[in-house]
Amino acid sequence: MTYILAIDQGTTSSRAILFDAQMQRVGTAQQEFTQYFPQEGWVEHDPEEIWDSVLNVCRQVMDKVGASADQIAGIGITNQRETTVVWDKTTGKAIHNAIVWQDRRTAEICRRFRDAGCEDDVTAQTGLLLDPYFSGTKVKWILDTVPGARDRAEAGELLFGTIDSFLIWRLTEGQVHATDATNAARTLLFDIHKGNWSPEICDLLDVPLSMLPEVRDCAADFGQTSLFGGAIPILGVAGDQQAATIGQACFQPGMMKSTYGTGCFALLNTGTQPVESKNRLLTTIAYQLDGQRTYALEGSIFIAGAAVQWLRDALQIIDSAPQSGELAPQADPNQHVVLVPAFTGLGAPYWKPDCRGAMFGLTRNSGRAEIARATLESIAFQTRDLWHAMQGDWGAEADVILRVDGGMSASDWAMQGLSDILGAPVDRPVMQETTALGAAWLAGMKAGVYPDQAGFAETWALDQRFEPILPEADREAAYARWQRAVQATMAF
Repeated sequence: MTYILAIDQGTTSSRAILFDAQMQRVGTAQQEFTQYFPQEGWVEHDPEEIWDSVLNVCRQVMDKVGASADQIAGIGITNQRETTVVWDKTTGKAIHNAIVWQDRRTAEICRRFRDAGCEDDVTAQTGLLLDPYFSGTKVKWILDTVPGARDRAEAGELLFGTIDSFLIWRLTEGQVHATDATNAARTLLFDIHKGNWSPEICDLLDVPLSMLPEVRDCAADFGQTSLFGGAIPILGVAGDQQAATIGQACFQPGMMKSTYGTGCFALLNTGTQPVESKNRLLTTIAYQLDGQRTYALEGSIFIAGAAVQWLRDALQIIDSAPQSGELAPQADPNQHVVLVPAFTGLGAPYWKPDCRGAMFGLTRNSGRAEIARATLESIAFQTRDLWHAMQGDWGAEADVILRVDGGMSASDWAMQGLSDILGAPVDRPVMQETTALGAAWLAGMKAGVYPDQAGFAETWALDQRFEPILPEADREAAYARWQRAVQATMAF
């Protein structure tokens, strides 16, 4: 047997998935790790917990399947993007907890740079906005805050990386300090047009170039690991949303996918030419193969599945995430409760990091079902915000069909609601492990086990298409209520 091992290092858990030579999933192992919230708006992970969880799930899935190292042709890594680690070059130990992509502590740093007129230059090079979401200001904060860190960084003693880079360093036992173009494109430090780190932005943020990893293609040689009983090459790397774009086979310009996990991230393939957004979307790299960059427009929603977790953990009105989809249809259709889940600010196209959540339209009869429905509907409304912005930037008149994946895509009620609010078809694939599949395909293609892009695209299979059934007048009235609620929330 020949296998490909995909490491899917996410925001709340690490997973390892073994795929066989036919790209079928044959085994999965998963382990959650701790979320740390040291202050309001701060989110951290312990890099050692992440590392231990990755080691554990890789060994578990190999044991479960009975796969040995010599049967694994390659490893593909996909990861939570923007989450930032700075570690000692000699010991490999992080000098501070990882600062998670959701973290908002650098909002004031971003504001100062915006007030100084820096954002246009940053956006022109990186395709990104000056927002705490991205890695660059997180690195600056660590170097400015941890005693002695800046001096050590200037002396070449410290390294920076997103989670993929940290894992590669550990897996190769300190031999390879590298990342791929998609993760580099999310740091606020990378020139997506020239394909290299930007000296100007690194100087602006006081980040020494010596800290930064080498940037490689998504399918490339990232060294090898001998931690699982034998040498296994690491051959594929992509940030989670780009890996999902690849896993959904969105290889043609105009193809679009949306992943519903902790947050929601929609990417529209724009081809080999970057499209500058006029609607505060992000211009980013979808993937880079054989030195050729393919670009995308991206809209980022910070809270999607996390809102369902809020129902479960904070409000305790459900016991498990699937219950939200069971409760929502029971809601009173004459009530119009609207939730704006700005728990960690609003993402695209608003970019309001200091905004906080709000709920509107409550009555004495509003209960669990109405709140559950409002929570699921909020995800559809936020997706429509992105949908409209992307259509405005892309300018293409052709109808776009949205391919969906992620945990929430399993809910028929939520996906039908999404189609209704968009007024467009929503396609859910048979293989919903698209993020892990994308990483596996990169490694398997590089190893010569899996087909090329065209061959891979032919394997994409539809599970269910959701067509809009909500009358247009009802759809527009619901969306108008959402827009009023967002404006009221931002004005609070």
